[in-house]
Amino acid sequence: MRLPDTDHLSLAHDEGVLRITLQRPERLNAFTATMLGELGETLSRARLSEGAVRAVLITGAGRAFSAGQDLAEIGDESGAAAGAELGEIVERGLNPVVRAIATLDLPVIAAVNGVAAGAGANLALACDIVLAARSATFVQAFEQLGLVPDAGGTWALPRLVGVARARALALTGEPVGAERAEAMGMIWRAVDDGSLAAESEALAARLARRATLGLAYTKQLLNLSATRTLDEQLDLERDYQRAAGTTADFAEGLAAFLAKRAPRFEGR
Repeated sequence: MRLPDTDHLSLAHDEGVLRITLQRPERLNAFTATMLGELGETLSRARLSEGAVRAVLITGAGRAFSAGQDLAEIGDESGAAAGAELGEIVERGLNPVVRAIATLDLPVIAAVNGVAAGAGANLALACDIVLAARSATFVQAFEQLGLVPDAGGTWALPRLVGVARARALALTGEPVGAERAEAMGMIWRAVDDGSLAAESEALAARLARRATLGLAYTKQLLNLSATRTLDEQLDLERDYQRAAGTTADFAEGLAAFLAKRAPRFEGR
């Protein structure tokens, strides 16, 4: 499957990994309506790839992951920007992308190569696994503009770092370096700047070789756990385990385990 580059995304697909690079380095990869539409469409195509895409990796070009929404699209130096337009950007641009990441039956990895601010930070945190360069920073920059966190920030932050830290980060907009973000559980791992690309590529390739359906079921269960009681979650685990046990990947995994060889999963 070949996905051509778009106006604001550089795309590469190799051995089951779809690499998406945000390509507005001159604007620190700030989101525009066009860029968010392209990102949503690309994720939809990954969903419909019939197994050609088995993992997704998102990163940024240049010195930033993303500075968040490009407010130059909706305002001017006088500060004139319609609140209703901001709501439309969230509804039509950001929310579909965050929902696409959450519901995509594939692992989605964020490789945060620099600053991730506002919606850029929260889009990264919406991904399943986040790696960040040690020089990267995460900033809930909304309070500087009199706005509220969006792109799922008020949902993800309390679950990742706890309510007390989430409140402080959202209300103060204090930057968080990658190592501190790892220590507080905001991200999975901080890595040396020069190693980020190689480590994120290796992780994506590793996941692309795994049992895709089992990973998808695991992702679904983790997402559902936020709104379920223990008893309800135990029942869901039973049902999903039953479904996983009927897959060709489980049969291959079991055969490989018994034969003491590496499994050859096909994602079915």
